[in-house]
Amino acid sequence: MNNTSQTQANNWLRFGVWFLAVVPLIVGFWAFFAPYHFYEIFPLPGRNWISTLGPYNEHLVRDYGANNLGFGVLLAMAAMLLGRQLIQVALASWLAFAVPHFIFHLTQTHHFSLFDNLTQLGSLGFVVLLPIVLLVIVRRSNLFKGY
Repeated sequence: MNNTSQTQANNWLRFGVWFLAVVPLIVGFWAFFAPYHFYEIFPLPGRNWISTLGPYNEHLVRDYGANNLGFGVLLAMAAMLLGRQLIQVALASWLAFAVPHFIFHLTQTHHFSLFDNLTQLGSLGFVVLLPIVLLVIVRRSNLFKGY
């Protein structure tokens, strides 16, 4: 890989990991600090992706928020430090959460409209596919030679 393509790969890697960090940080803060509000209107007013699936449970919503905050911090640290092993661990950990989450939502499509299914499954699928792509970039990157 030449220097230009290596720089581009590193920029995409950093951007992708930051993107993955920001999403759970936003969701985590919202769910942890305003659990009922999160339950009622996530992802936007009128969409109600969570309240559609069952009764409110503050403990579970706050735990989901805390879980997302933890992943957000791990991914943010990986994006800042750009250490090969840290990025790999952060992305693999995220996938351990994101893949079962995506699979669960694949089984719940009967609760939602076509639009909500497309946006929900599309966004959840994206946050499964992106870390896989980023893991490939890490594997091929020359930035980490010697690590």
